Amino acid sequence: MAGFIEGVDRGQVSLFPERLEEWIDEEHPVRVIDLFVEDLDLVGLGFERTSAARTGRPGYHPGVLLKLFIYGYLNRIPSSRRLEREAGRNVELMWLTGRLVPDHKTIADFRRDNGPAIRRSCAAFVDLCRRMGVLKGDCVAIDGSKFKAVNNRDRNFTKGKITSRLAHLEASVERYIDEMVRIDRQEAGEERAERVDNLGRRYARVQKEIQRLRSMERALEDAPDGQISLTDPDARAMATSAKNSGTVGYNVQAAVDAETHLIVTHDVTNHRHDRDQLAAMAKASKAALCRDELSAIADKGYFSGREILACHEASIVTTVPRPETSGNRKRGMYVKADFAYDDARDIYRCPAGEELTYRYTTEEDGLQLRRYWTNACRDCPLKNRCTTGKERRITRWEHEHLVKEMQDRIRGGGGWMRLRRATVEHPFGTIKAWMGATHFQMRRLKNVRTEMALQVLAYNIKRMLSMMGTRGLMAALSV
Repeated sequence: MAGFIEGVDRGQVSLFPERLEEWIDEEHPVRVIDLFVEDLDLVGLGFERTSAARTGRPGYHPGVLLKLFIYGYLNRIPSSRRLEREAGRNVELMWLTGRLVPDHKTIADFRRDNGPAIRRSCAAFVDLCRRMGVLKGDCVAIDGSKFKAVNNRDRNFTKGKITSRLAHLEASVERYIDEMVRIDRQEAGEERAERVDNLGRRYARVQKEIQRLRSMERALEDAPDGQISLTDPDARAMATSAKNSGTVGYNVQAAVDAETHLIVTHDVTNHRHDRDQLAAMAKASKAALCRDELSAIADKGYFSGREILACHEASIVTTVPRPETSGNRKRGMYVKADFAYDDARDIYRCPAGEELTYRYTTEEDGLQLRRYWTNACRDCPLKNRCTTGKERRITRWEHEHLVKEMQDRIRGGGGWMRLRRATVEHPFGTIKAWMGATHFQMRRLKNVRTEMALQVLAYNIKRMLSMMGTRGLMAALSV
């Protein structure tokens, strides 16, 4: 092997350093994990077993196990069994834990039993960044993304899925019966008996599956949201942005700082849409950043009058595009945006120049809505492009000025939607790449929330290391 770099002879005696400290460089990121956890108030955060028991076998300190998990999620090792193996062979973990090697059950139980405390630790790092002055939080971008659960799509049932599957199975039963009748009439001998027996077994399997689906259909009647997931009962079938596709999983919400791209706050829900999440995420961001006012950007999936008003009342300025729910524009007909509102006179002016006056106020879903129309529609030459009814009616929400202000901000430039896309979508893509094909490993919503908190904490630590470097972050943590 002359000419190549040669390794050391395996029989050669080596003198390894006597101290683990010599293996870990002064600027090694693992020192950040150690310093961060050492400074945490584990008792105040709610970790269990922070004090040693007087009797029985001594347990592991929660700080050691928390360090182990943060290191694991920073290095894409979320599995408790893999962390057990790494603790026994990985020099970085030996330094971090003091050469302790907890068994995988102890590691897994710690994550399961300390979910709320782990989530508070994630929030504590965000607060630390704010107190350092790195995270000012003038503007946050809010978005949601669907993350896969351990529940396979075939193990999730809805009424539509069961109806489709039953129709397919019942068609198969008819084919088997027809085939058995044909064999009985046209064939004889051993071959006939063998084929009839084979069809009989297949027929029995199909009937058994039909009975199972019928029982599942009855169980669905008691399901509050019309879904049953067998592997992870809290996971739900959700549509994704790809056409004619979906996943069984969770809806992860995140608010990301527009300047630093740190995740300010996050949540995991099993709601299939984002419409009811804007105010909760914006208020949580405002509280995490300790700000009196906040600017929040979101996509049109978050548009909701009730949510926008709740943000306004909490001194949060939201910028959310209004979705066009009517298909009239595609059909060449006028839409509401073509009707100009005169605030001084409280009227709408239609494309034909007629005035639509206020008629009455009604309430729908807790919102006060004002109705406007004119009696001039019947003889209007533009009526065919406007409405198929007797007159065109316009509905105005009592706080419609908030929507107009948002639309004016978007039209006025500033690249709000481009800023949102560049801010909040990248963290989701990064975290999904770390998590692999099946994003979550744990089951049930409370456990999935813990898992996501560790992913977010790992992301934020990496982001801070990228911005400040190991020395800079350690210096800030030591203050």
